[in-house]
Formats: sequence, structure tokens, C-alpha cells
Amino acid sequence: MNVILNICKVTLEEGFMYAILALGLYITYSILDFPDLSVDGSMPLGAIVTALLILRGVDPWLCLCLSFLAGALCGVVTGVLHVKLHIRPLLCGILVYTGLLSINLVLLYFFNNGMSVASFFRMPTIFSTGIGALLPETVGGFYLRTLAVSALVAVACKLLLDVYLKTKSGLLLRATGNNEQYVTMLARDPGQSKILGLALGNGFAALAGSVIAQSKGSADQQMGVGMVVLGLASVIVGLSLFRKAVHMRATTMVVLGSIAYKAVLSIALALGLPTEYLKLLMAALFVLALVLSGKKEKHKRRAAQ
Repeated sequence: MNVILNICKVTLEEGFMYAILALGLYITYSILDFPDLSVDGSMPLGAIVTALLILRGVDPWLCLCLSFLAGALCGVVTGVLHVKLHIRPLLCGILVYTGLLSINLVLLYFFNNGMSVASFFRMPTIFSTGIGALLPETVGGFYLRTLAVSALVAVACKLLLDVYLKTKSGLLLRATGNNEQYVTMLARDPGQSKILGLALGNGFAALAGSVIAQSKGSADQQMGVGMVVLGLASVIVGLSLFRKAVHMRATTMVVLGSIAYKAVLSIALALGLPTEYLKLLMAALFVLALVLSGKKEKHKRRAAQ
């Protein structure tokens, strides 16, 4: 029984952490319809920036904001390459991701004594300071502070995104993804909305990297491998599974999709799947989610006809 509860706890912890990443990809993939691959670089960037700042005594909660800004800057670069230089979206993401591979390594080399992993075990984190310190550490013999703080940050991001999407800027962002010509007819620049959306998406990805790094106590370049697949799968799974929940917001679906996706991975590992096959399972689940999503879209179009 304790084993099952522990698996559930770990699944929820990771589900909420990666839900922040999924919210970012929901903006770029679902709202803007922009295939942004730079997330694989901005996510570890947020983790590395957080690790280096914590090692220098910066408040962990402030590190969340600074990591978000670092990721947002990456999104701005991606957006400028597409909007101003007219480079295709897919190539923009690849270019920024390639550049971030070097930037992340340079940050580690110059500010971490040349070591490829920035470790800050036993240093203050969001799970031991501020709001995290006010929460109970254990409940019923289970360490639940990590889960509580992760849920708090993920829900806060979801609510803030919901509020933003209701604003004039948020409505323009959604309109840009649906019909750029309509935004132009409103005498608005869809390019600015794209840049802003990419900045928000990469900012959330870097923020997720910051939270994950603080839960692990370390950060490195390899943290970003496969994050696009994980995030997109969470978005597609959430929007597909909970599509019939009429009154449920899309952001809520994305958060639940992240938890469901991590639950499948946790169950597979608990059943004895070797860890070296984990990325392969992630890819297989992503393909399955795409297939199911495509079938539902076809069925919806046929019903409309």
C-alpha cells in the first residue's frame, strides 16, 4: 500500500512540475500553432540559471522570476527570427535551440568552475524557504512539501494564464493563432502577438526547469532532452481526454494531461520497464496521443458536415 501511495505522490509531484512546461507549449502549439523546438534549450536554461544564482545566495523564489525572464528572452529571439527575418517557425526553434546548447554550456563553464553539472544540495530552495517553509513537511509519514509547493506554483501559473487570456492582449494572441488577417484588419500587428506568445511559452518552460532543478538540487544541459515531446504529449492528452468536459478550461485540461501522462510513465516503471526505454515509451505515447487526437478531429468534422 505504501508503495502505491509513494508512486502516486511522485506522479503528482512530477505531473505538476511538468504541467508548467505543458502550459508554455499550450501557448505556442495550441494557441499560436507554432512548432517551437527551442523549449528543449530554454527549459535547461531556466534550471542552470536557477542553480548558478542559488549557489551565489540569491533567493530561490526570486530565481523563479529571473529564470522566467531568461526563458522569455529566448522566446523573443525565436519570435524575432520568424517575424522580422521571415524564417520558418520550425527552423527558428532549431536555430535558437542550437544556440542555447552552447550558451548553457558556457554558463556552466564560466560560472560553475567548468563542471557540467551545477549541484546545490542542502542550499535553500522554494521547498524550504518562504511559503514552502510554512507548509507542513510530512503528513501521515509521507513527505508532501514538494508536492504542495509544486501544485501551488503550477496552479498559480494556470490561474495567471487564464487571467491573461481574458485581457485584450490575450484575446489578440488567441486571434493571431486563429486568423492573422482578422488581427491585421483590426489594425493590430500579429507579429507582436507572436513574439509575446513565444516569450510566454519559453518563459513557462524555463520556469518549469527552475522548479524541477530545485526539487533535484542540481541542473545540467541534459535536462532538456525530450521536453518538447513530453510537453506536447501532455497538451494533446489533456485536450483529448477532457474534451467533453464543457465547463473545464483548456489550461486545466493541460495540467490534468500532464499528470495523466506522468502517471502512465510511472506505472510503466513500476511494472519493471528499464529506464533506458523511457524515452522510447514517451515517443510511443506521443504518437498514440496524436493518432487519437487526429481521429477525434476527423469525427468532429464529419459530424459538422
